[in-house]
Amino acid sequence: LVRLPVFTLSVVVAAVAGISGFADEPKPDAAIDEAPATDAFFTRRVLPILKERCYKCHSHSANTTKGGLVLDSRTGWITGGDSGPAIVPGKADESVLIQAVRYSDLKMPPTGKLASSEIAILERWVAAGAVDPRQDDAVNSGSPADLETRARHWAFQPVHPMNPPRTHDESWPLTGVDRFLLAALEEHSLRPVPEADRYTWLRRVSFDLTGLPPTPSEMADFVGDPSALAWERVVDRLLASPAFGQRWARHWLDLVGYADQIGTSNNVFAEHAWRYRDYTIESFNADKPYDRFLREQIAGDVLPHHSIDERTANLAATGFLLLGDLSIVEADKAKLRVDTVDQQVDKIGRAMLGMTLGCARCHDHKFDPISQRDYYAVAGILNGTDSVGRAPWGVWSFPTTIELPETAAGRTQREEKSKQHQERIDALRTEQQRAQNRNAEIEAMLKKNDAPAAGSPARVALEHEQKDLNGRLPRLDAEIIHAEFFTPAIPLVFAVRDLPDAQDMHVTIRGNPHALGDSVPRGFPAFILPKRTEPIPTNQSGRLQLADWITSPENPLTPRVAVNRIWQKLFGEGIVRSVDYFGLRGEVPSHPELLDYLATKFMAEGWSQKRLIRELVLSRAYRMSSHHNPAAYAADGGNRWLWHMQRRRLDAEALRDAMLAVSGRLVSSSGGSALPLEFVENTGGLKKGEVNPPSFNLGRFRPEQEFQRTVYLPIIRSAPQAGPAEVRNVFDFTQPAEISGRRATTTVPTQALFLMNSRMLKSRARDLAERTLAGSQAESDQLATLWLAAINRPITADEQAESSTFLAALRQQLSHESQEPPDELERRAWSELCHALLASNEFLILQ
Repeated sequence: LVRLPVFTLSVVVAAVAGISGFADEPKPDAAIDEAPATDAFFTRRVLPILKERCYKCHSHSANTTKGGLVLDSRTGWITGGDSGPAIVPGKADESVLIQAVRYSDLKMPPTGKLASSEIAILERWVAAGAVDPRQDDAVNSGSPADLETRARHWAFQPVHPMNPPRTHDESWPLTGVDRFLLAALEEHSLRPVPEADRYTWLRRVSFDLTGLPPTPSEMADFVGDPSALAWERVVDRLLASPAFGQRWARHWLDLVGYADQIGTSNNVFAEHAWRYRDYTIESFNADKPYDRFLREQIAGDVLPHHSIDERTANLAATGFLLLGDLSIVEADKAKLRVDTVDQQVDKIGRAMLGMTLGCARCHDHKFDPISQRDYYAVAGILNGTDSVGRAPWGVWSFPTTIELPETAAGRTQREEKSKQHQERIDALRTEQQRAQNRNAEIEAMLKKNDAPAAGSPARVALEHEQKDLNGRLPRLDAEIIHAEFFTPAIPLVFAVRDLPDAQDMHVTIRGNPHALGDSVPRGFPAFILPKRTEPIPTNQSGRLQLADWITSPENPLTPRVAVNRIWQKLFGEGIVRSVDYFGLRGEVPSHPELLDYLATKFMAEGWSQKRLIRELVLSRAYRMSSHHNPAAYAADGGNRWLWHMQRRRLDAEALRDAMLAVSGRLVSSSGGSALPLEFVENTGGLKKGEVNPPSFNLGRFRPEQEFQRTVYLPIIRSAPQAGPAEVRNVFDFTQPAEISGRRATTTVPTQALFLMNSRMLKSRARDLAERTLAGSQAESDQLATLWLAAINRPITADEQAESSTFLAALRQQLSHESQEPPDELERRAWSELCHALLASNEFLILQ
């Protein structure tokens, strides 16, 4: 870096110092009131410790609440968990929480003892009376069984049709959405900031809808279109692009725990997982109604179908219930079954309802109106579903697979492939036999008394031939085993089916499958009961009826959660900011009437996600700039009333895909298996009679995978993402063991180091440089082209001058250091400039 001029250094330093794009925004006053018996002390000193060090295991949003204790509410520590109340106000030494952080009998957090300064803060807080200003709802101040009162929570009330309000400024709103937002701004004496320029808006909407930047020709078309319909033409083009489904399917996969690996043990490949990924992409591109999309994933195998393609999609959809982080190495099959059911209940609750149903496995939900009986009513439905079966390898179990229906043409094609595949196996076996025979001949010749003398040309030739054969024979053996394992067969899919003896489920006491309580009839949580619910037939699991319950227009959670997540993807924050949790401890909506307005339209317009997205991105609100307004910030620093657009960093997939796109290296893909299992060296354990199941090792990728969209690359559970997908390791990818509707956005040094040093960045910078130099020979034209391609806006005069100065200085420096041809020195200079642009905040951030 010391060699680079000010221009490059300034860009890279910007990436290091403010990679998230928010480093230049003002921060609120951080003064701290040191008196421990005050609200301020708790909020500013105690609460950050609880959030950072305790909430992962002890909050309503934790995957599993450890010891029954939650610390994200005052009621939580008063009620306590398995060990009773966590805090005795005024008595630090007698408080379980303090004993635990001191590492007495209990040792919390288990990942490492708190710093002594943090322990001291907690001790001072408890000793001073444990002042906790968090106001628990009245519903949480009484018995946890007070479910009826809790059910009055706003999220569980019916969705009410809403009319857009009138506003004082009638010129600003373009849509009903704008009216709701402007009315709230006016009520709080705020004004929206001006619109973004056309280049900024086009870049924003292109990334939001497709995860890719606009091309120079697309920019020219939009900027030069004087029609009032120019914005609509852009949006309709983007929604019709195959890239739309590739982008928005990835959002859904974050809620599924999708990976190309089964569990986390032994790198077992999920050979058929890609069918669910492709199903999801195709569903978004086809604008499959959202209610149908959900119903297929819960009960696709029992839904009617009218074609082989529809049956295939229905079966693939139920992969939703199987493609989580299953614990497939489990000798206790009863435990495996209830743990699998628990994961499925929890996933359905979080992904589709924005609720933590899994918290009621061992006891009534501590906050929400979900009883333990409600949990087992739903769990019984999944318990009557065939999801995971015993595998032929010891204690191993596997997700269920189902044969897909074939068309006559598909069957003929498969049979022809099978014939060709068998011919290949026969050829390998013939080669193997010949090699073995020849090896035996050479061995016999070398052992004869009249064998050629040591060191003679004839003997040396035989020894070399034998060495080659001894190297080839093991490879032939591996190739034959590999070919036999992957012989073309009737296609399979990970999918569920009803068990023939579907029965109600017993309560498992404290989650123990061997300590059973009462049997609970299969059904649905009582806090949301449509006027009519179909009874569950005794010979069915009930998943069809569960799907009907979830997608009923009378279920207010499903449409509200869906439109809120879509809003969050486009505006940076949800109307309900806790996008994955609509329960009593979640956030309240900033614009409740707007939320119901959108939910009502969403259902009335056929649950079309494309129509909803189209309305949102064509609003005036979506056109706003992200410019800072000091007065508005002082009144609404969190932008709760949406007076400006949020600046957002590109996620891992968009970042990598954008670099491929601007460098001209992005290639299309029609899907299929992400794991390159066709390479023998990538597989293991394929022999019959192995102790463990077949496994993979990603030592070799297909050449084209370096240039495919990231959504088509393998996702691994047990190790960092490998090869072309390594960007996921750095830029806050949702790990497949998690379920998250909103990714974290961190700012850490490894991100800047990755941008400066990764092979991917250097390769794409080189490609971009060569693409730029292939055009006009005038440097000013080349720079203008580069800025449009990489930054998606025209270059400024200052940037032209700085870039030319930078290139001239680097050309001179490189000519003194290298004897390479002038053309190569020119490419190296431009590659440095391109690298700086690709690592810059302006490339990383949506304004």
